[in-house]
Amino acid sequence: MADAAPAPAEPRPAASVIIVRDAPPGAPEPIEVYMVRRQRSMKFLGGFYAFPGGKVDPGDAASTLLAGCLGLDAARAAQCFPAHGALPPLAFWVTAVRELLEESGVLLACDGGGGVVDPREPRVGARADAARQALVGNGADFGALLAEAGWRCDLRPLRYLSHFVTPKTSPIRFTARFFLCRLPPGQAPRLYTEETSEGFWIHPGDGYRRFLAHEMAMAEPAEYGLAYIAQFRSVSELWAACDDNREKFTGVVDRIEFQFWKDFDWKAERWNR
Repeated sequence: MADAAPAPAEPRPAASVIIVRDAPPGAPEPIEVYMVRRQRSMKFLGGFYAFPGGKVDPGDAASTLLAGCLGLDAARAAQCFPAHGALPPLAFWVTAVRELLEESGVLLACDGGGGVVDPREPRVGARADAARQALVGNGADFGALLAEAGWRCDLRPLRYLSHFVTPKTSPIRFTARFFLCRLPPGQAPRLYTEETSEGFWIHPGDGYRRFLAHEMAMAEPAEYGLAYIAQFRSVSELWAACDDNREKFTGVVDRIEFQFWKDFDWKAERWNR
């Protein structure tokens, strides 16, 4: 009797962020997105092109941290997608803010009165850099770092976009929520090499074409994210379409695993025979 197949790994909650900005006049496409390339040594999608992001930390769901968020509260976040067990939906937005700081240096924070915290100010920039180093190097508590600085998560530049779950056949799995982020004025993402080897701006249509040409390896969330954004004529138009914070597409249904379909190319809609 054949051994039973191992049980699929449990998907871990995660959040990723697609930073967008308007392209300069005369550019071949109207929008640019920021992408990173994961270090080849990474166990999950090593060498693939993706967006900044990572798993939800338990501290991202701390009640005081969630209560301090500006731009979206727990009740409104729960209208966008359901909770993941005991994990409230708003925690995914907090993860998005934290991961943006960790992986790109982009800070989405405001003060107690709702004023935007501007890292172009030397003291703010130095504090943001120190907070990032504490998160990456020491696993510091994000909520404590914000409280010490007198800051709150500023969710106003974020919009929810999509949901993807890693297929059951993967030994490492995530249930990931994807967000759009308008690049804050005066900020620019920076490359940090703890987990990524490249960081660059690219037109979404160009990125999608390079994926189809096998020049840029990427998983479905990046592929479909680029294809979706490429249809818009400006960041403002994209924002208007996503301003409701409703899910625009999803990859929750697992790939069909029956042997009958093993030769079927789902993207080309034809049999490989």
